[in-house]
Amino acid sequence: MWVFLTGKIYIPELDQLRVSRLRSGQICGPTLQKGNEYAMILFMSRYEPLKIEAKWQERWEKDRSFAAEDFSKKPKMYVAGQFPYPSGAGLHVGHTKVYTIVDAVARFYQQNGCNVLNPIGWDNFGMPTENYAIKTGISPQEATAKNVARFKEQFKRLGVSIDWGREISTSDPEYYRWTQWIFKKLYERGLAYRAENYQWWCPVDKTVLANEQVEGGCCWRCGSEVEKKKMRQWFFKITEYAEELLAGLDELDWPEGVKTAQRNWIGKSMGAEVEFLIDPATRPNGLAQDDSIRVRVFTTRPDTLFGATFLVLAPEHPAVMKLSKDNTRSAVSQYCKEAMKKTDIERQENKEKTGVFTGSYATNPATNEKIPIWVADYVLMGYGTGAIMAVPAHDERDYEFAKKFELPIKKVVEKPKSLTDDDACYAGEGELVNSGAYDGRQSAEVREEIIDWLEKQKLGRKKVTYRMRDWLISWQRYWGAPIPVAYDKNGEVHLIPDEQLPVVLPTIEDYRPDDSGRSALAKDADFTKVMINGEEMERETDTMDGFACSSWYLLRYADPHNDQAAWDPIKVNYWNPVDFYVGGEHSTTHMLYVRFWTMVFADMGLTDFTEPIKKFLKNGQILAEDGRKMSKSLGNTIDPLEVIGQGYGADALRTYILFMVPPEGDAAWSTTGLGGVFRFLNRCYNLAFGEDEKVYILSDPKTEVVRHKTIKKVTEDLHRNSFNTAVAALMEFVNELYKKPHTKDDLVALARLLKPFAPHLASEILEKFAADDTWPEWDEKYLVSDMVEVVVQVNGKLRARVMVPAEAAGDEAGIEEAVRQDEKVKEQLENKQVVKAVVVTKNHLVNFVVK
Repeated sequence: MWVFLTGKIYIPELDQLRVSRLRSGQICGPTLQKGNEYAMILFMSRYEPLKIEAKWQERWEKDRSFAAEDFSKKPKMYVAGQFPYPSGAGLHVGHTKVYTIVDAVARFYQQNGCNVLNPIGWDNFGMPTENYAIKTGISPQEATAKNVARFKEQFKRLGVSIDWGREISTSDPEYYRWTQWIFKKLYERGLAYRAENYQWWCPVDKTVLANEQVEGGCCWRCGSEVEKKKMRQWFFKITEYAEELLAGLDELDWPEGVKTAQRNWIGKSMGAEVEFLIDPATRPNGLAQDDSIRVRVFTTRPDTLFGATFLVLAPEHPAVMKLSKDNTRSAVSQYCKEAMKKTDIERQENKEKTGVFTGSYATNPATNEKIPIWVADYVLMGYGTGAIMAVPAHDERDYEFAKKFELPIKKVVEKPKSLTDDDACYAGEGELVNSGAYDGRQSAEVREEIIDWLEKQKLGRKKVTYRMRDWLISWQRYWGAPIPVAYDKNGEVHLIPDEQLPVVLPTIEDYRPDDSGRSALAKDADFTKVMINGEEMERETDTMDGFACSSWYLLRYADPHNDQAAWDPIKVNYWNPVDFYVGGEHSTTHMLYVRFWTMVFADMGLTDFTEPIKKFLKNGQILAEDGRKMSKSLGNTIDPLEVIGQGYGADALRTYILFMVPPEGDAAWSTTGLGGVFRFLNRCYNLAFGEDEKVYILSDPKTEVVRHKTIKKVTEDLHRNSFNTAVAALMEFVNELYKKPHTKDDLVALARLLKPFAPHLASEILEKFAADDTWPEWDEKYLVSDMVEVVVQVNGKLRARVMVPAEAAGDEAGIEEAVRQDEKVKEQLENKQVVKAVVVTKNHLVNFVVK
């Protein structure tokens, strides 16, 4: 039931309804009275989002409305979100933000005549599903199938315009077959290798961990204390592409924060590698005179070499125990054991410097002075050479260490007199002192000379280093893509032949790894034994890091059903690179890995592009109503299906998510805010379905001005991904339509502009008016600030009201010419002979006499 009033509305619970003047013949209900105010109750259609959404979702699926066309003549637009990990909890509204943004962009470009690819896939491999299998006995395959089904239901209920014909899954053997093929290609190019190294080991989860997965010395997932364990692991040589990865960032349309994070992760440093000889008079017992141990250090400041008063080795450095003397070896060993329990981050952030003296000395090549060799955890094995020359007068960490252990501090760079700070150590540039023949020269000027001198003495060379380490990709877990290698009886590596791919994960009953350091696959004798070229070998039982499968999925979407190759280069080169990509997490690691693999593929001739993603948008988070991060463990997540089922519908949820904050910002969920957006959509519905058709006959030219301004505003906002301001502009437009008479054109434009946000309601409105969803265009003449309204008659009858720039309305010829450009006037004069035009400038009126 709807309420229309001749006066003011006085029923508070109906304040969201359409208020209009009554027309004759519309009264069809009883009259209510309150004082001197009267209301007429009318029966009209009601906004029922669930009914409307079910109708359109069924139609879209039946018609395959969002299937992308390979090699279309239309401009291509490839949009995608980071594909989800389908957990048992399903999507919450925070996750929904990514795909709502993607879908708004996809629909906007569909409406603008583009051939849009908006695919979806499932990042299935990972530890949570395997841990669930260990706990419940339900296989990862079964749990994954159930989780994916739930995610698909959520996506479909949201009305996302996905091309379901391109759906992929990383746990499908037909997908990871090609991940294994790519591994082989990387190995053949020297970019995949096996090496022994210290790794974080979780004794509970029985697997290695990356530095980022160790928090406070404990496993990020189970909370148990971790340890360092020396293991043979598989790596991808991403450092080989460090320079290309760094240089390519300059051309990308990505957030500066993301590009800066990647630059810092890569961490390029230019300087020199310097060799310090071990002092022969203090050689440790057992170190032969002809043992040529040299400590290599990397420094970005070779100009400060004269100020190096001691060396510091990382606890993991292979020379630590060799350089430890009998009377220091026990203390050094204990110190290294304790230091290796800390994460790299903890070691870098630790304010209190700790260390231990090895008992050995080295010779400074610039001064020939004997300097002590220490071990300290503030030096990392993963950066440079794992050893530093300490210049305490010009490095803050070295200064703090020297002060604590009373080591020499030698100034070699004079601080400029213009600097008045009282810092005990100066790390900037300046005039050299105590530097032999280089005294009096500027520090920046002599670096190359000192490097040249070191090279001549065979004690150093120019060097570029990167903070980024090679990518550890092997995991001692079952639920991942098996690494396609085997070992012969001598332990030599052999690649699994292509005809034996995929190496399929076998069905097993016990998913628990054991203390052997191998995955549960090692327990399956049928899996571990394989024949290669007539020789029985033992398979690798580690599986690949899940990031491997997610490093090329954006290419597979272009050719998802190819069973002869990972992709057809022609299809991949048509669709890729991705035009618009949205994600929140993993903007450093995942995005670097995707770029690395794409560059390798280009070098292999498999693609003709080196960067995988043109534009990247890092979306912010939707927090819980209490301002905390949404988390299943906190019990504060919100299921989008619950929001939809409560009667708000998918359109209200989608529009609210895009309206609540700019896409890159964080914001707390608000049920009140959601209700406000629902009322806005309700008003849109009422405009289209709550009135007599007669209201659409004549228009107010002022409404046309508002319409064209709104079209321009929303169009420009969507081009710059300002979804919240676009929705706000639509709300203002609706407010104006409620104030003034409006036309069918106004409502069709509203529906077309609304479709990226509320596609179901927009489609319902467009169907009523038999209109397509083509994106509307604005006319600049309506955007001129100084406009006048001109009444247009044909043979004395009112046919149009046209807004004309004031400067054109100053004379008869100007007015006539301006109104003739209007489409409605053109229709009225079509196929008619204009006898004359009567122009009344004063009254802004034009009467065309026709026959």
